Amino acid sequence: MTRRRLGFFTRLLDDVPAGERYRLAAEQIQHAEDAGFDTAWVAQHHFDGEEGGLPAPLVFLAHVAARTSRIRLGTGIITLPLEHPVRVAEDTAVLDLLTGGRLEVGVGSGGTPASFAAFGHDSARRSQIYAEHLATLLDAWSGRDLGGGNRLYPAAPRLLDAVWEATFSAGGGARAGRAGNGLMLSRTQPRPADDPQATLADIQRPIVDAYYDNLPSGATPRIMASRTAFVADSRADALRHAELGLGRGRLPFELPDSGLDQRITAFDVHLGTPQDVVESLLADPTLDRVTDLVFQVHSVDPPHPLILRSIELLATEVAPALGWVPSTELSTT
Repeated sequence: MTRRRLGFFTRLLDDVPAGERYRLAAEQIQHAEDAGFDTAWVAQHHFDGEEGGLPAPLVFLAHVAARTSRIRLGTGIITLPLEHPVRVAEDTAVLDLLTGGRLEVGVGSGGTPASFAAFGHDSARRSQIYAEHLATLLDAWSGRDLGGGNRLYPAAPRLLDAVWEATFSAGGGARAGRAGNGLMLSRTQPRPADDPQATLADIQRPIVDAYYDNLPSGATPRIMASRTAFVADSRADALRHAELGLGRGRLPFELPDSGLDQRITAFDVHLGTPQDVVESLLADPTLDRVTDLVFQVHSVDPPHPLILRSIELLATEVAPALGWVPSTELSTT
């Protein structure tokens, strides 16, 4: 069986100015590498610093690449309709060489309609633009003629096997499966209108089914599940910070009572001591079918030192209890 990988994800939301956000996020990724994490992922968001603090993920990852040596670095995601695909191909080709082949490229159609106007696009056409831009990106990495006899330099055929597609739908899962790409499942998955309190497992199961049903014979599945996990030395500390963090966020669905317990459920948060988090994660049946388990602290967003501590506890106590084996241990067995 393929070894499951452990990942760290950030939207760069520390409550500090942008430059300090970047410094802290880089330190968090370095800490994750030191703790044994296999991957680190950053999100791209335009214009709204409260939604996400990083509009240029490839620039940031180039900086992080110079400060790390082993951890794989990924985009979760590049909003592909808002980018020129040939430029994405060029930037990722250069960055993959600079990282020593550690780059993973997650792409998606984007989730903030208001961002599209600034780039001269209509949000209503996002799916069509996404498909067109993804086809061009793959053509570039494949070395095909991009017009006028121009082909990508430097060549980047390896990246064809490093593509991940984010989706909220079974149709998107089927598309990623047919292409043999990785599937990215978000902890911010919207709830269906007819079942606003459905669990992540309820709404992501059909996506995973569609992915596996359409994966070509012999292809290796790649499924990433992103989950919120804040691990602390005491449950009381975790709850105290959750009350602060979750109180700032808008609920993903309406609740008659929006107390802390209801918000923890609504935001799909796994929190507490390592044992608390292990028990909570074991109750999520989707995780039995994924190849990559990626953790973030949003929307709790505790202070930076507690994020570092949570990273340590995830690697030393939570992930091993879920069957994760650090790569250094794996190589000696």
